[in-house]
Amino acid sequence: MYYQVLAFNHHHCEQALRETLAFSSDEEKKVFLNELVGFEFIHEAYIVSTCNRVEVVVATRDNFSSYHTILGLLSQKSKLDFYQLKESVKRYDDEEAIAHIFAVVSSLDSLVIGESQITGQVKEAYKFSYDNGTSGRKLNRVVSYAIKCAAEVRNVTNISRNPISIASVAVAQAHKIYGENITGMTGIVIGAGEMGVIAVKHLLRLGCDVVLLGRDLKKTQKIASELGENVRGSSLDNLPKYINRYRLLFSATASPEPIIKPEIIENRSVDRVWFDMAIPRDIDEMGLEKLQLFRIDDLRSISNENYALKQEQALRAMEIVERYKKEFYLWLRALSIEPVIKDMRLQVKEVIEKELNRAIRKNFVPQEYRENMQKMAEQMFTHFLHEPTQRLRQSSSDKNGSNRIESIKEIFDINTENIDVKQYKEEHHVKGYEK
Repeated sequence: MYYQVLAFNHHHCEQALRETLAFSSDEEKKVFLNELVGFEFIHEAYIVSTCNRVEVVVATRDNFSSYHTILGLLSQKSKLDFYQLKESVKRYDDEEAIAHIFAVVSSLDSLVIGESQITGQVKEAYKFSYDNGTSGRKLNRVVSYAIKCAAEVRNVTNISRNPISIASVAVAQAHKIYGENITGMTGIVIGAGEMGVIAVKHLLRLGCDVVLLGRDLKKTQKIASELGENVRGSSLDNLPKYINRYRLLFSATASPEPIIKPEIIENRSVDRVWFDMAIPRDIDEMGLEKLQLFRIDDLRSISNENYALKQEQALRAMEIVERYKKEFYLWLRALSIEPVIKDMRLQVKEVIEKELNRAIRKNFVPQEYRENMQKMAEQMFTHFLHEPTQRLRQSSSDKNGSNRIESIKEIFDINTENIDVKQYKEEHHVKGYEK
């Protein structure tokens, strides 16, 4: 069994392509996940689809086949050319995949290093797939270790101190443009989700008033009232009115199509500063001469300064990721061998029982000798198997030893797929969603 990640993210994939690949609904994710695990070589899968990345994570027994299958299904879904996707994807296999997942969950691969949203997004991505029946024990092990790794990164480094999100970078850029004049301004925030709420909070700290717009008026007004008296909630239907009244705007909805289009603008001569924090984009190409428009990828250069300030902590954090990757594989290999050794010993015990019963039945051995004969046979086989099992355990700590273990499983006809791993965890702490 192998692990693989196919990643389309801000490092090497343009925003327009990420927008096309993004999953617009839970139903779309379910269909894709079900198709993936329908292939016999893909055991489990989950999808991370955020403003900065679309990543498919799988547990597979054939990395070559899973790679081409995932690209093929993404090509069908997005109507993009297979070879265009192949040029834009970053492929991670096995140990590289584990290190990448740990780095992502620890927010070391984010557009803004140290932002806190991604850990929860990956947990939710796994849980969504688990609830859908397309993820389970194999990926649970990975996500559990990744969460533990992320916790240590936060505790040991300063990388997440005063955590920064895309929304906070956008507000900081607005502050840079307007300076102290931003105090007293009214900002429009479209979208009452996590990103929108973060933007509202940062605007309030700068002394701004905020109009929060959402599709669900009751929910939006409730969130607005919780955020304070300087926030008023309104329906997205009132967007044309507010967009022509105020010049500062932040948008982060889950709309599959742009919600702000040129035809709703009445006065094209007003200076405007807008931030589109959504994937797919919320703001269409506007053709407004006096509009400063910042999209997700534009925020990358803005975050470079923060990145530079966190380089030392990031290097230290990557050392933690590397250590956790090694620990994970040591644990995983030990986990793979203990059920094999236990099964071998059970097979020996069954053979002893069978042959002892036969010997007693044929009067080769008196019944009263049964207990002593059984103890002697078990001790003989325990002594005989001691060295081989020790070598097997040593093989399990060697990353090239998996082939030997698979050979032993085949020779002894041992199937460990349905083994409960909890009995072999020893002191390893695993936190996940298994019921």
